[in-house]
Amino acid sequence: MNIITNFLRSKNSSCALVPFITAGYPNINISMQALKVLDKKGADLIELGIPYSDALADGPIIQEASQVALRQGIYIDQVLYILRTVVPDLSSPIIIFTYYNPILVRGVDKFIREMSQAGAKGLIIPDLPLEEVDYILELCNLYCMELILFIAPTSSESRIQLILSKSPGCIYLVSSCGVTGFRDDFDLKIQNLAAFIKSKTDKLIMLGFGINSPDQVSQIISWDIDGIVVGSAMINHMVGKFPKDILDSLGDFCQKLKFSMSKKNTIE
Repeated sequence: MNIITNFLRSKNSSCALVPFITAGYPNINISMQALKVLDKKGADLIELGIPYSDALADGPIIQEASQVALRQGIYIDQVLYILRTVVPDLSSPIIIFTYYNPILVRGVDKFIREMSQAGAKGLIIPDLPLEEVDYILELCNLYCMELILFIAPTSSESRIQLILSKSPGCIYLVSSCGVTGFRDDFDLKIQNLAAFIKSKTDKLIMLGFGINSPDQVSQIISWDIDGIVVGSAMINHMVGKFPKDILDSLGDFCQKLKFSMSKKNTIE
């Protein structure tokens, strides 16, 4: 079930804005309100991260958000509660971002079934071994979720071809080596890699890791990219603020990012 891909294709070639927040940060109530704010302020899709103590792909901002959420007892049951409570009020489909170990501990079938029943439409597992992809795909198809596979800048051509052959319809292209966080600029190699992927497949590309400003979004949107993921910069707008200020800051930043995308689309 390529729900995320079909949603992106329905945008008629405009690039989608995909903000990321950590479930339960800074607390469960604000994170639920934040999902609604992002939905109203321009998000096309929303990534919701499950807090995890060993998040190797995440930079310090997202790692700290995970630790704050975990200290409050936010884990899979609480994420399911968030989804069941908020998804009926959203127009933006939710993509769950989680590492493989929490899925294994929960039980793979149970995890995917519960997330789907709670309203999630997509699943990203950054450390999913390729050997396990077929089984996860089978369950995602069964429970009407779309698995989104990763391609890194270091991936060999043969590995890229293998990932493309297994991907249902949407690829997450990592914009740089290392963990999530802020980047001042992006290597031309990423633009070339995106072009290479597009030359090999008609599958869609979401670009993430390090994107943190409207100016960077304006730069990237000139590439042949179908979605832009903004994570650490989103959470940074939630740090050290009173609850109302968090939601205002988050909504304003989301709106600015969306405006930088719509301006380019209008010019075209």
